[in-house]
Amino acid sequence: MSERQTAPAAQGEPPAPQAQKERDRPWLMRTYAGHSTAEASNELYRRNLAKGQTGLSVAFDLPTQTGYDPDHILARGEVGRVGVPVSHVGDMRRLFQDIPLEQMNTSMTINATAMWLLALYQVVAEEHGADITKLQGTTQNDIVKEYLSRGTHVFPPVPSLRLTTDMIAYTVSHIPKWNPINICSYHLQEAGATPVQEIAYAMSTAIAVLDAVRDSGQVPQERMGDVVARISFFVNAGVRFIEEMCKMRAFGRIWDRITRERYGIENPKHRRFRYGVQVNSLGLTEAQPENNVQRIVLEMLAVTLSKDARARAVQLPAWNEALGLPRPWDQQWSLRMQQVLAYESDLLEYEDIFEGSHVIEAKVSKLVEESLAEIDHIQELGGAMAAVESGYLKSQLVSSHAERRARIESGQEKIVGVNVFETTEPNPLTADLDTAIHTADPTVEERVVRALGEWRDARDHTRAGAALERLKETAAGTGNLMEATLECARAGVTTGEWAGALREVFGEFRAPTGVSSAPVAVAAQEGSALAEVRRKVDVTAREMGVGKLRFLVGKPGLDGHSNGAEQIAVRARDAGFEVVYQGIRLTPEEIVAAAVAEDVHAVGLSILSGSHAQLVPDVLERLRVAGATDIPVIAGGIIPNGDADQLRAAGVAAVFTPKDFDITGIIGRIVDEIRTANKLDPLEVPA
Repeated sequence: MSERQTAPAAQGEPPAPQAQKERDRPWLMRTYAGHSTAEASNELYRRNLAKGQTGLSVAFDLPTQTGYDPDHILARGEVGRVGVPVSHVGDMRRLFQDIPLEQMNTSMTINATAMWLLALYQVVAEEHGADITKLQGTTQNDIVKEYLSRGTHVFPPVPSLRLTTDMIAYTVSHIPKWNPINICSYHLQEAGATPVQEIAYAMSTAIAVLDAVRDSGQVPQERMGDVVARISFFVNAGVRFIEEMCKMRAFGRIWDRITRERYGIENPKHRRFRYGVQVNSLGLTEAQPENNVQRIVLEMLAVTLSKDARARAVQLPAWNEALGLPRPWDQQWSLRMQQVLAYESDLLEYEDIFEGSHVIEAKVSKLVEESLAEIDHIQELGGAMAAVESGYLKSQLVSSHAERRARIESGQEKIVGVNVFETTEPNPLTADLDTAIHTADPTVEERVVRALGEWRDARDHTRAGAALERLKETAAGTGNLMEATLECARAGVTTGEWAGALREVFGEFRAPTGVSSAPVAVAAQEGSALAEVRRKVDVTAREMGVGKLRFLVGKPGLDGHSNGAEQIAVRARDAGFEVVYQGIRLTPEEIVAAAVAEDVHAVGLSILSGSHAQLVPDVLERLRVAGATDIPVIAGGIIPNGDADQLRAAGVAAVFTPKDFDITGIIGRIVDEIRTANKLDPLEVPA
């Protein structure tokens, strides 16, 4: 009898059990979370951990991400909205109270202020009595994608890269299990990147970072393998899950090649492509939001099915993120999706199920070839930082995004419930929309600002002042900034003070918008929708006695997700408007001043962070004071129905949300609002 054969069971006896297959260990399961206050977020984290979550993923609010204290003018309406406010070490203590940091794997979505937040985390861990050499986790810290897509950059590229380099050098020596940077292609996809652009731009960023570390002299060549081993990636997975899975295999091959050939890393463990993932949040739809559940599951499969290209950590958005902030129950649902796949299915019992597939191999090889060609082109331009400063990368993304939007509007790219199969039954999940999402407490900002004042009053002012002076002296020189930053954390310095001191030395940076150089994505052929809108624009300009209608697109507050604003600006330009777009992070005062100075005929405000309830009425009031009440204001973003009603009651001419995917139609509506505001008769549009 061979070893593979077994004797038949005697009659009446149960068959011999088969040997239990050895299962792979599941990936880290996280939920991206944080809101309101450190205390509220701490409670949420402990509840999520009790539900089986195996790692933390901290969402910080926009003032924290962009280096402002809650009482700064730009922080109005943003405090505690899209994450937790952390202004000093006291907030960090409360955020991680009763959570054993030495046993935790913590991911922090923080970039421009990453060094500061890591310093606060380390100080709190030390207060817990933790051995910091055992701390595990990740700081995102990819500043390049902030210039391109997410908009929470602060400093110019060169000093930003220095902050990243100093952090990497420090962690390799002091916190060796920490990933000091998480290079992100996630946000590039949301900004319109193709799979080739995602791979090429992320890898070009990695090259810029590794070159800077190598050339800084802070890490000897024999330890570059340790640096490479702690570089992680954060990727996006869209609904085209076969292509996405192939993208991950291509990522791994290219990373192995670059680290071996460019940096001489011989240890294959050091060269392993290590990545975490959140599946596509901006691809979720407001229309028929229940469809988002299956989208999330399919996108999760893209990064888990292939053992040889499986994510090390996964966090999933909630089904209702296109409607507003998800509730704890919604986040629990997304966590359960991961747990069902990992523990109920047989996925983790098999080797790579795509090995040997000629279809997969052909797709992966094509992605590798095209991505390497684009990486070479970026290197010819001077590398990732030069390609940011020249505007090349941004213009490419704006162009790709415009092309995708055009495919959706034409129906060439189908989105169920949005541009196909739109007929639907009433949705019981959203029957009461006000309770279907988490509503931020409007009193949080006031409480946080008051607590910040109390913190400043109680601290040792002499020590804090000395720490800030040391930070500025170090920044003006060439020393590593981490030790000076740690002293700031221990001295009770605030987030705004730390970033403000570095702003004094490094200056600030306004990234290129990519709008002016973006090519036309939708042709205005005779009889097309865009041609009709162009006719309306021309007729209205003639009737008003102006050469061109002028449209200001504004991004008030700290929300840096500019993709929608850029697409509106590009389409308005193609429709014949003269467009005024100054980029992100403007105060209502600056927007109104520009509207008056440029004598515009309409103002469009784009906000995705939830601060619309405060910032949009502020713009309306300032226009009234300036005597510009004839300028219609249009608002767009993630705006719940109740908030939209309040904005219209306050005087907003029109409100657009993610369900309004027809950009040409939106531009046509803007022309209509200009005509109404100027008491012109409606224009008849041919059917």
